[in-house]
Amino acid sequence: MSAGFRITPAIWDKIHHFASFPQTGVSLQQMVLFGQNPSQGTLLRASQFLAGEELPVRLAHRVKELDELPHNLSDMPSIKKVKNWYAQSFEELITFPPIQLPSDIRQALMMSKPEEFHLPESKPNLFSAPYAQGPTLQTSNVSSHGSGHGNGFNSLKLRVPMERRYYANTNNITWPPEVQDYNKRFTKLLEHIKSRHDPTVTTVAQGVLEWKRSQNAKHIGLDIQAWLDRFYMSRIGIRFLIGQHVALNTQQAHQDYVGIICTKANVHDIVQEAIENARFVCEEHYAMFKGPPVQLICPKDLSFAYVPGHLSHICFELLKNSLRAVVERYGVDAEDRFPPIKVVVVEGKEDITIKISDEGGGIPRSAIPLIWTYMYTTMENQGIGNDFQASDFKAPMAGFGYGLPLSRLYARYFGGDLRLISMDGFGTDVYIHLNRLSSSREPLP
Repeated sequence: MSAGFRITPAIWDKIHHFASFPQTGVSLQQMVLFGQNPSQGTLLRASQFLAGEELPVRLAHRVKELDELPHNLSDMPSIKKVKNWYAQSFEELITFPPIQLPSDIRQALMMSKPEEFHLPESKPNLFSAPYAQGPTLQTSNVSSHGSGHGNGFNSLKLRVPMERRYYANTNNITWPPEVQDYNKRFTKLLEHIKSRHDPTVTTVAQGVLEWKRSQNAKHIGLDIQAWLDRFYMSRIGIRFLIGQHVALNTQQAHQDYVGIICTKANVHDIVQEAIENARFVCEEHYAMFKGPPVQLICPKDLSFAYVPGHLSHICFELLKNSLRAVVERYGVDAEDRFPPIKVVVVEGKEDITIKISDEGGGIPRSAIPLIWTYMYTTMENQGIGNDFQASDFKAPMAGFGYGLPLSRLYARYFGGDLRLISMDGFGTDVYIHLNRLSSSREPLP
């Protein structure tokens, strides 16, 4: 895909420049307001924000980090491959041809007054502390293209608030055809970049396996664990921004959707679908006619603003774990004697909480810290084949020990959390807390 790509000294200079700026944390609530009734002008402004600023900054941070990993991890072939993917995507974004607009249109685009648009402030994410490198929304004299030099904070240059760079009041403007053409071309570039990075999770996992073999190490240290958390959290954010922009440019308008965000995501329907998918995978994996039953207790009309793909992914991963535990405790032939897995969904003032309870035998207390570490799995480690190119939404029944830690990152991304309580000898309860207020900004690395 990028076999011939090489990071030249000129690209490195640009990467270090863009990596000197902090990333901008956004909240679900802000993205809904930004994306409602988008015109070609607001999509253009968003394209310029992503192409010239936010995505190159985020990608540059990751390239720099991939190049400076501890313990020779940066030297692993799979890690180098991922670094080149990120650098290539960075270069494609910063060299994307800018649009040439008539001066009156350009002035109208730049002169929109953000104060006419009330943007609710995003709140710090509870889990920002391990990831944060500096303030997310700051004012300074930095121009919209990242030139200029604000006062440093943690050696990072400051940037003007997101709403002044991203939002444009463009309702009363007739847009020339070049605008739609630019938006289409940029959307195609984003789709191409998203596709390039599909196998990132498994390729990084492969790189960690390569490192473990080269060091003859049984486990990864806390520093590599912390880096994987940061790297994968960043990846969730990059894919969210790309997915949201592509959807706004390509999907038909829908009263319940703003891009990939469903403003009325029905929790019952999403969880029920995850149950059916997880049971199907379980029955296929164990060659069973009927897997363990799953009982769902959830108000049928419970809905809130969320990304359905994220919630579906979390529930699917956790249900797979519960189904596997029950099958392996009671045996494949116990089809009519499996105790049911219970899924209870409750709406609180701040959170929607989903509890998944199984009687799969539980986890020894000594193993509880390990379940949140990458590369830990209770299955015979299946390894990762060189041809395994699945994205993180296409995981097998059990594999390389990423299900739980990645699911927790997805829950935390919008201010939720994932907790686990186990009774060794009986079963496990997992609690998914989802922030229903939608105001937490991303916990950026």
